[in-house]
Amino acid sequence: MDAWNDSWFWIVFGTVGQAMFFARFLVQWVASERAGRSYIPVAFWWLSLVGAVMMFAYAVHRQEPIFLIGQAVGWFVYSRNLILLRRTGAAGSPSQPA
Repeated sequence: MDAWNDSWFWIVFGTVGQAMFFARFLVQWVASERAGRSYIPVAFWWLSLVGAVMMFAYAVHRQEPIFLIGQAVGWFVYSRNLILLRRTGAAGSPSQPA
């Protein structure tokens, strides 16, 4: 399948998924700068999860097994971190003690 001849829906869908996945780095960077230390906000995990789900769907559509496996594995990590944060009521997770 030629990516450039794909439907506009899938091109936009894949691009938005990739943009969401990329945005998590910007969110983490800004949050860390504001905190004055390395910090991972909840939004990072939500952007990771939603971006990975979208990229996984895109990989299924494109029938790309390597890309599909790479996105599928992250779901567990992102979901688990969201569960842990919800369980503890934390706003985010510092990567080093304050």
